[in-house]
Amino acid sequence: MVEKELTLEEKWEQATIADNFIFYKVMRNNPDVCKRLLEILLEFPIEKIEMQQEEEIDIDYGSRGIRLDVFAKNDGQAFNIEMQSIDTKELPERARYYQGVIDVDMLKSGQKYKELKDSYIIFICVHDIFGKGLAKYTFENLCRENYSIKLNDRTVKLFFCAKNCDILLNEEQKAFLKLITSNESSDTFSSRISLLVAEAKHNIQWKRQYMDFAREKTYAFEDGMEKARIEDIKNFFMNGASVELIAKSTGMTIEQIEEITKDVAVVSEA
Repeated sequence: MVEKELTLEEKWEQATIADNFIFYKVMRNNPDVCKRLLEILLEFPIEKIEMQQEEEIDIDYGSRGIRLDVFAKNDGQAFNIEMQSIDTKELPERARYYQGVIDVDMLKSGQKYKELKDSYIIFICVHDIFGKGLAKYTFENLCRENYSIKLNDRTVKLFFCAKNCDILLNEEQKAFLKLITSNESSDTFSSRISLLVAEAKHNIQWKRQYMDFAREKTYAFEDGMEKARIEDIKNFFMNGASVELIAKSTGMTIEQIEEITKDVAVVSEA
């Protein structure tokens, strides 16, 4: 039986802290909560943080910018937290790129490399993207010939896997990750987040932003699918498939296929 697709209204009503839009709104508008979450995940005290006003970073014309869920920093540290409910199969590469872009954004012309802040890229994942049964994977650059030697570039990438949270020793980490998977709060901090999520969902402006953002993603996806379909049709035509065969295979009319392939035909005849 095919499950009925939820409407945007239903998706909003069912959204939890595991939704990256809700996560962004809760953390961005409650810096003290974001600071405490960082302390829980990183397991060390943080004196203060400043939430960045811009979550989008563009580094150069023609280069791919990034949109961050949560980006905060202080005098010596920079923190990026990403909520990830889906394994896109490219999160390690994404962490690498985010690290580089954030560094470029932080280091201004004339500054020394030593002035780079300690940097922490944190992905909160629902699933175990590495498949090794850990609840937390921490990566630093080490010497392959002697693992006791660190590069000391002061960058750390962490991946928390909520599905495996029961094996964590830190009870606060466990409580937060259980909130991700079950939407059930089991300590004071996770209870506060649940309350903030409930408050967020009563915000009419945020609800409108959520729906607009969801529609934009849908349109972008559909546009990408349509472009890919057109490219496939052109490739079939260039490889000798007849207009009639392509029309029959795709369910489109001969006129539609002729319109799509008319520029390809000109190139082929040249």
